[in-house]
Amino acid sequence: MAYDHLGAGALDYLSCRYGKSKLLFRGPKRKLEGRYIAAIGGTETYGKFIPRPYPDRVEAALGTKVVNLGCVNAGIDVFSQDQAVMEACSGAAVTVIEVPGAQNMSNRFYAVHPRRNDRFLRASTLLKSFYREVDFTEFHFTRHLLSALRAADADRFQVVEHELKEAWVARMKALMSRIDSKVVLLWLAGHRPEDCTTCSDQDRDPLYVDRAMLEAVKPYAAQVVEVVVGPQDVAAGREGMIYSDLEAPAAEEMLGVQAHQAATEALAPVLKDLL
Repeated sequence: MAYDHLGAGALDYLSCRYGKSKLLFRGPKRKLEGRYIAAIGGTETYGKFIPRPYPDRVEAALGTKVVNLGCVNAGIDVFSQDQAVMEACSGAAVTVIEVPGAQNMSNRFYAVHPRRNDRFLRASTLLKSFYREVDFTEFHFTRHLLSALRAADADRFQVVEHELKEAWVARMKALMSRIDSKVVLLWLAGHRPEDCTTCSDQDRDPLYVDRAMLEAVKPYAAQVVEVVVGPQDVAAGREGMIYSDLEAPAAEEMLGVQAHQAATEALAPVLKDLL
């Protein structure tokens, strides 16, 4: 349920920083020493509106410290460009990477904000020449941009989609190669990777990532854990989320509490074997 009477500040994320990073992570802040598991990813890993996200639940299940390094709307760039995050992951016994979408990263067609990867900064000369009829000053977010480009010309957008997919594979391989600890990829979504073969559904996070892409980066991981949450579980999972009236639209896009429990049950035995 939504505890609207508690207000927007009801869920205290205990924001903190690690090292010299400019990123704000969900707390409480943990010491990066001894044996620990690092978890990096986007909004689900951060646990927006979720009192106990899967990193907290995994820690309770295993009795091993889990450092939540998730960032809201994060893409690959925000982690790969942050030395403090890379050091924290390399110092961990295992690093869990929630599979990110392909839209929130800089590529040959456009640039995103280095820390808020969902923010569109500018179109490249290549994209401007490709879509001469589009006024790029109208866009502030990557999802809005891509939706508009697809609507303008679906055929031309296939070239953009292909670039995003190719860049995602290359960037993920580079990210995983830089992490010295064992890596577990976590697919946490409302659909299977093979169900995402086109860009026709802009709501299918992780956006544009399909089975072929996941298979391409699989050799860089110790394990791949797939958690698919059905519509009924998503709906039921809203019970226990904490958000205000203003936050309700954003909260409805989240997978919910049951998804975090499902992720915990899938991850715990895999992580236990790797520790």
